[in-house]
Amino acid sequence: MAATAAVASPWAADPATGPVRYARNVVPADLWEKQVGLLIRDYPYDSVMAARVLGQGYAYLLTAMNHRGERLGLAPSKLVDIGVHTVILDTVAYAELCEKFNGGQFLHHVPKVDMKNDGSVIKTAHIVAADGWEVDLPLWTDAADCGPCHPGSDSH
Repeated sequence: MAATAAVASPWAADPATGPVRYARNVVPADLWEKQVGLLIRDYPYDSVMAARVLGQGYAYLLTAMNHRGERLGLAPSKLVDIGVHTVILDTVAYAELCEKFNGGQFLHHVPKVDMKNDGSVIKTAHIVAADGWEVDLPLWTDAADCGPCHPGSDSH
C-alpha cells in the first residue's frame, strides 16, 4: 500500500482550490532538457518557446490520460500538437509516461487528414485548465491536423 501512495499523480491538486500545476514538474529534468533540445533542433524555437510548446504538449497528454474513455473529443492546436509529437516520438519515455499516468495502457495517436475548426481546440484548453494544468492560451489558437484524432476511443 505504501508503494501506491508514493506514486506521483498529476491530478492531486484540486483546480478550484489548489495551485496551478506545471507539466515541467512531472517530467524528469534530464528528459525535459533532452526534449526541449529536440524542439530547438527541429523547429525555429528558442529555449523559451520550446519549453512552452513542450509543457503544453505534456499538459494535453496528461489531460487526455486523465479523461481516458470519456469521449470528450480532445484536440490540440497545431503548436501544442508539435509538443505532443515530441513526447510520443521519444517512445521509451512515452511508454514510461503511459505506464505511470495512464494505468499502464498506451495512449495511441490516430491522426486525421482533415483539419477541424469546430471549437474543439479551445474546449480542450478549458478542460486542460479545469484539470489544474497551466494553459498557455496563445498556443491554443487554431485547429490541429489530428484533433479530435479518434473520438470515443482511448487515443488522442
